[in-house]
Amino acid sequence: MADNVLLCFGLIAITAACAVGSRRLGVPHSILLVVVGLALAFVPGLPRVALDPALVMLLFLPPLLYYAGVAMSWRAFCGDIRTITVQAVGCVIFTAAAVATVAHLALGMSWAAGFVLGAVVSPPDVIAPMAIARRLQIPRRILTILEGEGLVNDATALILFRFAVVAVVTGGFSIGDAAGGFLVIVIGEVIFGVAIGWLMLRVRRWVNDPDVEITLALLTPYLAFWPPELLGGSGVLAAVSAGLYVSRHGSPLISAGTRLQGFFIWRWVVYLIEGVLFLLTGLQARSIFMNLSDAAGTTLFLDGALITALVILVRFAWVFPGALLARALPGARAAPWQYTFAIAFTGIRGVVSLAAALSIPLTLGDGRVFPERDTILFITFCVILATLLGQGSMLPGVFRRLGLVERGRAEQREESAREYAARIDAVEATLGRLRELSTRADVDAELAAPLQVRHEDRLRRLRRHQATAGEDGVVRTGATLELELIAAERARLHQLRERNALADEARRRVERELDLEEVRILQAGENPG
Repeated sequence: MADNVLLCFGLIAITAACAVGSRRLGVPHSILLVVVGLALAFVPGLPRVALDPALVMLLFLPPLLYYAGVAMSWRAFCGDIRTITVQAVGCVIFTAAAVATVAHLALGMSWAAGFVLGAVVSPPDVIAPMAIARRLQIPRRILTILEGEGLVNDATALILFRFAVVAVVTGGFSIGDAAGGFLVIVIGEVIFGVAIGWLMLRVRRWVNDPDVEITLALLTPYLAFWPPELLGGSGVLAAVSAGLYVSRHGSPLISAGTRLQGFFIWRWVVYLIEGVLFLLTGLQARSIFMNLSDAAGTTLFLDGALITALVILVRFAWVFPGALLARALPGARAAPWQYTFAIAFTGIRGVVSLAAALSIPLTLGDGRVFPERDTILFITFCVILATLLGQGSMLPGVFRRLGLVERGRAEQREESAREYAARIDAVEATLGRLRELSTRADVDAELAAPLQVRHEDRLRRLRRHQATAGEDGVVRTGATLELELIAAERARLHQLRERNALADEARRRVERELDLEEVRILQAGENPG
């Protein structure tokens, strides 16, 4: 027990240290974590850290999927649903079939074992590339397609994986039964996920307590994920569907206090899970590599290189025709070839593939060893490392060479202009309503006047910032002055507490108000108003 506690503490501490190091070195956080994990895996004397696939699937994966669904724009997701579906379903099936064919013909695997390998390495991971893409501010549509694909392709791959494992265990496989089962699982999980999202929003609205609401929000992904998973599905689509439903319908049902607290809590939870997963991925190298003989290791490295090259090329072979197929569907939108190339290049494999490979049974029902299990696990790890460290490190350069960084910045400038127009319109509506209320007999003019001055000041700052395209130094200077005043107020509160002129409970209440005001000013510095 004590060893496990120390291990958890160490993983969290290393994750935090790597976050600081990634900013100082300019290296993506996910890539640095994997490299550090690889280095630590071979340090003499350190205990071997084994990644439990059940831990990933049942504990770590649900909140990541749910939060991604909540954070995604429902409108953007629906706008590119055709492209996302073609990628998340078509590309995964195409990749799995191509890998199975090469594994059977070139590596000598059985067809069933080849499909297990194909299903394992078919789904690209979205966590690392999305972090890089957001930092570089590439066009939002690419982000939507990549994130939407990442939300759905895990479900496709895990369902294929379960069918392939059953085929190995039973020695039989029916395409018709598999296709029918696939449709039942997909439809059933989507309906179940939406139902969980609907139910939890109503329960949260009923309890009307931020602490309880956030607790229920943290439980929601598990309520959506676990039942389908335990019944033989994947749970992925249910968690994603619940998140998307909350994203679309949650705004009027979630209180402001819950949103403020939940935003920071969810960011911390997701940051911690993602960091620990990347670190654990690197730490698996010792378990996977140490038991190989030199001859077997050389052969397996060549096999891993072959499959890695295959999954990269197959993605390019699918994405460009797939883009044409999606464009031919009713209501689809065309995209520049640079967008398509960027999506094709972003085929990094991650922890879901590793967890699936680790979850392959050790033996069959009759006691025989699961065929090619160690080979599948080794090749999967090679694919993950090669794509994550290779393609992942090349992503910033590829995005820049394609001109996506500049396009993304221009897009953000346009979005900022629309945002300021909307903010100005909203403040003008507020002032109009305030003037109406001021004419009522039950409204004190002395209370309404300061509110009018405040909102008129907001309107002036918004118009000034809009006219100068965010380049106005006066607005930034005003925010700096406000922060200085808050710092002075905090210092005086500290002095009063030291002189016992202010109780700790009262000081915490005032500090919380100052914290909220500081956060508002800091966000207004990025988006004044």
